[in-house]
Amino acid sequence: MPDIRLVQNVEFPNHPHYSVTIDWLLLDDGTLDDTQALATAVVVALGTDSLAATSDILPDPDSTDRAGWWGDLDAGEIWNGWDIGCKLWLMKRDKIVGPESFQGATVARVENYIRAAIQPFIQRRIGTAFEVEVTRAARDQINAFIRIYRGPKKEIELRYQILWEGIEAYGGGYDVGRPRNALATQYPEDR
Repeated sequence: MPDIRLVQNVEFPNHPHYSVTIDWLLLDDGTLDDTQALATAVVVALGTDSLAATSDILPDPDSTDRAGWWGDLDAGEIWNGWDIGCKLWLMKRDKIVGPESFQGATVARVENYIRAAIQPFIQRRIGTAFEVEVTRAARDQINAFIRIYRGPKKEIELRYQILWEGIEAYGGGYDVGRPRNALATQYPEDR
């Protein structure tokens, strides 16, 4: 679990083409906030690119970069860790399509990638159960709601908006370009 709280900067008024940044949260006295450890760990898990399988279709057909993080190497043996990350990055050039698509519905793929990234928290008993609800909210937006239960403690709720930019009608779906603001997180106390 992280030692400090990370927050995402999702407000970029002067930059229409931006990426999400994550920064340390400082308290009023200038010290680092060390609360919300589980929520922060989930933000890291969903905001980090996991290693693509050799069978995954990469977003750039001219690249062989399967992403991932070097720290995953022997993580289980060294510190009882697991491969951190999420395969949402594979969708950065995808269209929002229905179940008739070769790769399946975009909403279902988003849900499956999120579930795979959260499952290690349950396997290691950091959480006791979780729910993921993914819906298409607009032509260019998919929302994900994640609730993680921690036994008798209050559950953690996270909301994500996965937005696509450069939408153009294209065949059976939309040519969506790349996800923008891929993980706009709202912590319960920020709502």
